[in-house]
Amino acid sequence: MGFILMLIVGGLIGWLAGVILGKDIPGGIIGNIIAGLIGSAIGGSLLGDLGPVWGGVAIIPALIGSIILILVLSFILKMIKK
Repeated sequence: MGFILMLIVGGLIGWLAGVILGKDIPGGIIGNIIAGLIGSAIGGSLLGDLGPVWGGVAIIPALIGSIILILVLSFILKMIKK
């Protein structure tokens, strides 16, 4: 049950980061989950367990890490298209 909750939280974090930046994450729901989980790892390594933890995911670092991930990916994809 904890793994499913972690996937749901990862998807919500990825979706929220995309909404904040106004960018679509490729892959739909799966892309949101991947962005949220990778962003959680990035944010956790940068900020630790800052803020509330839900489903094994620290919300604030995960959101910040997801925003960083989406910014970097959108920059790379923009450079590849040129």
